[in-house]
Amino acid sequence: MSVDFNTLAKQFCEFYYQTFDTDRSQLGNLYRDHSMLTFTGTQHQGAQAIVEKLVGLPFGQVRHKISDIDAQPASAQGGDVIVLVTGELCVDGDNPLPYAQVFHLIPDGSSYYVFNDIFRLNA
Repeated sequence: MSVDFNTLAKQFCEFYYQTFDTDRSQLGNLYRDHSMLTFTGTQHQGAQAIVEKLVGLPFGQVRHKISDIDAQPASAQGGDVIVLVTGELCVDGDNPLPYAQVFHLIPDGSSYYVFNDIFRLNA
């Protein structure tokens, strides 16, 4: 499967962060039961546990401002994509916090799901 991984990464990030910033509870379809989120050092496995973590974050309003998106194929067979995102996270109107996030995207029919998601504040 040949994929334009840079376009895929950009489209995925636009969708992911728009959804995160408006209604985090809707992110569950992007994960599977074997997906894993590492959020500032704490691991959560499975779509339900991941969404519970994201919905339970202690803030109301959030806005991601993406600075850079880098992507690479993640396997010689093609299809899998690794995405690195850096940017600023604005929470409840406070000062922006620098962050980095890595996604490992796996093809699933005509779409992709998040196999690995690693998030870290850089403050």
